[in-house]
Amino acid sequence: MGHSESTVKLRPVARITSGVPATDGAGVRMTRLIGTADLDHVDPFLLLDAFQTDNPDDYIAGFPPHPHRGFETVTYMFAGQMRHKDNAGNEGVIETGGVQWMTAGRGIVHSEMPEQKDGLMWGTQLWVNLPAAEKMTAPAYQEFAAGQIPSEKRADAVDVIVVAGETSQGTVGAVTGRPVNPLYLDVRLPQGALFCESIAATHAAFIFVVHGSIGVASDDDSEARVVEAGKLAILGDGHSVKITGLGAASRFLLIAGHTIAEPIARGGPFVMNTEDELRRAFSDYHSGKF
Repeated sequence: MGHSESTVKLRPVARITSGVPATDGAGVRMTRLIGTADLDHVDPFLLLDAFQTDNPDDYIAGFPPHPHRGFETVTYMFAGQMRHKDNAGNEGVIETGGVQWMTAGRGIVHSEMPEQKDGLMWGTQLWVNLPAAEKMTAPAYQEFAAGQIPSEKRADAVDVIVVAGETSQGTVGAVTGRPVNPLYLDVRLPQGALFCESIAATHAAFIFVVHGSIGVASDDDSEARVVEAGKLAILGDGHSVKITGLGAASRFLLIAGHTIAEPIARGGPFVMNTEDELRRAFSDYHSGKF
């Protein structure tokens, strides 16, 4: 069912955060935007890390083998290359513009190591929770190079890369069939251009500004809320977004997913529903059952 014009509500910016500096793996430097003391999660999203550096000391040690259970990791590379290996024999390289959507499910041990020795390493990793019924599913991957990800050209030179979900213009993303029915768009927006997109009211949504700055409109008479590069904007309730490019060449990720609304028991690399399930995850990992 569609909404009449009178009932369509724009999603306002509810909150803006700059995140906090963090290190992970063997010392990779990054900014943690979701998964902090200040912003624990945005159901169904558990964590969002952004990394951007041309100093190899900040990334060269990478992420040596580590386990996961109970959720999905989404690695999206703006620049640079990351080699992935796991204990099931899967291996590949996520290159510039590529995405890997990994379902850890019941358990996987993997490593993510820079393929390069120098140059810019720039991208994001998102953790997406799985509902209880899906947490112990078999591990799986959807991996796509830049040229395999659909995109659409809109008016005013707006360019939309559709990683997951379906846009209001009917473009279906590369990643499909995920439990939270995610929307993951990478939008390039020239100065003064307008981007409008519908988002299901059932979904939590946020915007991460990659570079430039944008204005996010709301239904009240206030001016559009400005969101600058490196900032994360959590969106409030509604059915759509209306975004204007303020910088000369702005770029942002618009990400949304169906809320799960289940208890979260979280311990390092494992995310389950109960403390007992969490203890079992640690036990299974240490007894070699992953």
